Order: sequence, then structure tokens, then C-alpha cells
Amino acid sequence: MSEQVGDFIIRRLGEWGVKRIYGYPGDGSNGIMGALNRADERFEFIQARHEEMAAFMACAHAKFTGEVGVCTATSGPGAIHLLNGLYDAKKDHQPVVAIVGQQARAAMGGEYHQEVDLVSLFKDVAHEFVHMATSPAQVRHLIDRAIRIALSERTVTAIIVPNDLQSQPAVETPPHAHGTVHSGVGYTPPRVVPHEEELRRAAAVLNEGERVAILVGAGALGATDEVIQLAEKLGAGVAKALLGRAALPDHLPFVTGSIGLLGTNASWEMMANCDTLLMIGSGFPYSEFLPEEGQARGVQIDIDPRMLSIRYPMEVNLVGDSAGTLQALLPLLEEKRDRSWREHIESSVAQWWDVLEERAMAEANPINPQRVFWELSPRLPDNCILTCDSGSAANWYARDLKLRRGMMASLSGGLATMGNGVPYAIAAKFAYPDRVAIALVGDGAMQMNGCAELITVAKYWQRWSDPRLVVMVLNNQDLNQVTWEMRVMEGDPKYEASQDLPDFPYAQYAELIGLKGIRVTEPDALAGAWDLALSADRPVVLEVVSDPDVPPIPPHIKREQAQAYMSALLHGDPDALGIVKASFKQFAREFVPKVRRH
Repeated sequence: MSEQVGDFIIRRLGEWGVKRIYGYPGDGSNGIMGALNRADERFEFIQARHEEMAAFMACAHAKFTGEVGVCTATSGPGAIHLLNGLYDAKKDHQPVVAIVGQQARAAMGGEYHQEVDLVSLFKDVAHEFVHMATSPAQVRHLIDRAIRIALSERTVTAIIVPNDLQSQPAVETPPHAHGTVHSGVGYTPPRVVPHEEELRRAAAVLNEGERVAILVGAGALGATDEVIQLAEKLGAGVAKALLGRAALPDHLPFVTGSIGLLGTNASWEMMANCDTLLMIGSGFPYSEFLPEEGQARGVQIDIDPRMLSIRYPMEVNLVGDSAGTLQALLPLLEEKRDRSWREHIESSVAQWWDVLEERAMAEANPINPQRVFWELSPRLPDNCILTCDSGSAANWYARDLKLRRGMMASLSGGLATMGNGVPYAIAAKFAYPDRVAIALVGDGAMQMNGCAELITVAKYWQRWSDPRLVVMVLNNQDLNQVTWEMRVMEGDPKYEASQDLPDFPYAQYAELIGLKGIRVTEPDALAGAWDLALSADRPVVLEVVSDPDVPPIPPHIKREQAQAYMSALLHGDPDALGIVKASFKQFAREFVPKVRRH
């Protein structure tokens, strides 16, 4: 049998180093599925329960490996389903290629069954490169360009392949003629370092600063050693945006932790008092948590010039790779002799960890969600991979876990979509089958799609050399993050019709499909439950019945937020009594850190 276009697509992907595709089949992509079948063990096709989940998995693959992630879907409805997961990749600057089917070329424009204008559909999410193949000779350069552009621009690209074209004879080498394109395989990221003059300008700003604050994001994940050396030399503290959660280990006394509404008082205090701000590989969006404009001189390092000076007006903007730029910058920096600023930061960090412990151990009804994460923290296995969903779980993920060197962690940052936690963990297990993966998920996300993806876990887990994947579900029967946003941002009481969730037996469901289920209803059982889950011989769903009334207290409470909170209580919030009790325990004197001026 001569090679078909579908076979050539799979072979060309393999030449680019792709060995795994996440997707869901359909008649619009039958030729590609047939080619995957013929590829035997050379390729691994992972069947998600929904195309959106396949796109999430491709995004997570890119995040955890640095490689291009690939997902596939059929035409029309399947292609549409990919979009949310692809936007997750786009917003977090991850290289993902979507390969989707389409109806036969002869039917296009005829209002045919499942016909959708897919080029237009993908034009926003994959605007750097989206094209439809119309000729076998075109396929080679479409694959090559889609992957190279995705990698070089750290973005989403898409290729649309009509189903009749997939079974046409492949053209490996286009004719040497006018109007043909002859592309090749291969891409290695360049070493990008700013000019010496710009490095010296940045060094001058940092050397003159007396109170330097550093903020790192996902772009600093490969520059851990350099950031530590930088912070030591400058006597600085380091705050972490959520996507940079694993950039530095949390045991370092100058690491102030997360920043923003989900952040720490230590990060807030550092930003409020600094006179110099250095941002490294971060697009952290909330300017109210950065220094006030004019308060601090600024230096920013980012590989993408489009991300420079859009969060804070920087005095020096350095385009470059974080590690390489810092290596070039470090010899130009002077070690600060006055360590009072660093001592102030370290004192603030130590106090904050004490506050977190007391908050986590405060009584709740029945279980304080903070304690779930606090009990996990010292039990985190070496080199584990953490994923977190959007929602109230992200508050405690941001604050209560002490990550160590060698661990990886991610969530949906720029898009902050629900539903990414479980598919991210699945992709982590396929990329690193010998490492423990832990997904931290709320019951809203589990009901949205997490329960369905547990079926995917049940289908594949025996392939993994280490079977441990733990999905921790906070069962509070409430869309908790939005409920608190309604109270604190809008001053509205909880709207039960939109916020209440049905109870669901997550642990029992896990047992039903061949996984292990553990249900916890008492706080003192948490430690043993985590030990059991992390030593199991198969994937585990750890269901924790938690208190929805424990408030996710921001590091700085504005008067408007306090007024809105009181308005929600006074206007008949159905959980008002529980909120008051839980809030009192969280706001009591011993739980409130002092906001100190340096």
C-alpha cells in the first residue's frame, strides 16, 4: 500500500520528535486515525473523553516538557470543542499544534453536513499560523511551518486537513517547479541576550536600588540558580506569579511566595516598600499588587518584546532568555553590604508562614480547606508534578504548599479556565510515567469534566511505571471562588441557584471504575489519608468534605472590599452565620500579620 497523506502527516510529526497525540476521533479525521493505527508502536494516541481535554493535555505536555504539544479532532463539532484548551495554551504562551479534519473539498461552500469555516474559527487562537491543506504537495510545508512557528513563537498553530485529502497518495517531495515550497525539519531555540549597553544600564539601576524586589514568572522556570544568585547579591526578596510557582523552592527565607489576590502578605509588603522592581519572565496582570507608579525604578527581562513595560513602566527593558540574560548581568552587579532590607523580608516571610499554619489549623465545619494543603505540603514526594484547577483550590495551592527543588507545578494562568486540573495531571503522567502527579481540584471542576477524565485515568494508568496519580477533590457543594467574588467584589449575597452544587460521591465513583477512593470528613484524618493516597498501588481520588465558608483572605483588604463583604452579609446571604464564624477564626488577632513599613 502506497503512503497516504495521513501516513505522511504522522511520519513527518515523528521526524519533528513528536511521539504522542491527544485527541478524539471522528469521520472528519478517519484518514489520520488509520495512519496512527498503521504507525503501530511508533506513535501513541491518547483518547481523551472530550476534545477540550485533549487540548488541555497538549498544553500541559508543552508546559512540563518544553516540547510541542499536539492534539487532534474531527471536523465541525470536534474542532470547535478544542478551542478552550487551545486558548489556555495561547494565553500561557505554550507551543501547541492542532490538527483537525474537515469535510471533503468538493463539498466546501455547499452548506454541507458538519461544515464549518475552520480557518475563520481558528483565526484568533492560532493567528500566527492556520491553514487548510488542499493539495498533497502542500502538506509537508504546512506541518513544518506549524511546528516551527509554534516552537519559535511559543504559540498555538492549526492545520486543517479535509477528509478526502487524508487518503490521497502522499507527495513526499514536491516537484522542483515554480509555485512549490520545499521545507525542512528542525528548530533549536536561539540564545538571546541583550546588548552590553543595555545590560549595563540595567545593572546601574539595580546597583543604585536600596530595596530591590524581584518578581518571577514562568519565564524564570529554567533560571533557578541564576535568580538565587541574583537575590543573594542584591539582598532582594523574590515573589512568584502563579505560573512561576516552581521557579524557586519555598524553603528559601527570602522567597515571599505568591503575589496578587491569591498571594501572601510578605509579597504585598515587599512591593509596597521597594524602591526597585525587577520582573523576570512574568506577565503578572494585576498592577494594584505592584509598586505604585513612580515609587520604584524598574527593570524587566522577557524573551517576548510584546510583554515588556505593559504591567509597570520600566526604565530598562531587556529582551532575552532569563537564564542567559541573568548570567550576563550578574558580573555587573555589586553585592549590597546593607542587609537590613533582606532581614526585613525574611522576618516578614517567617511571620507569614506562622500565620498560614495557624489559619490552616483553625477549626471549620467540617474541614478547613487550607489544612488539606498544609497537611500535603511536607508529604509531597520528591520530583512530584502538581496541577491545580481554577477556583478556591488555587488560593490554597498558591499559599500553603512549600515546593521543593525538582518539583513541577502549573495551572491555567492567563485564561484561568476551569477544568484543566485533571487533564494536566494525565498529560504529566504520560510525559513522566515514573513521577507522582497530584491534581488539586474543586468540586465544580470535577463535575464539569474531571469525573469524565477519571475514565481516561482508568483506561491508561497501568501503562505508567509508577501508578500514583492523586486527584484531591474539595467537596464543599459550592462554586466557592465565584461565591466569594460575588460577596467581596459586588456586595451581593450568595445566589444559591447559580452557586450550589449537587453532592456527588467522588470517592465511590473512583472505586466503581477501578481506582481507589478515599473520603475524609474529619480534619484529624487528613494526614493519614494523604499517606494512604501517596502510597497506593493505583490512582486515587481523595475526596475531602470541606467548609465553603472559610474566606480566601487577600493579603491587603481594601475599604471597598470590606464594605461589599458586609453588604453581602446584611442582605441575606444564606451562609451568613457560617461565614461570620469562619471569618472570626481567620481574622482573629493571632492570624493577622502586621503591615510594616521598612
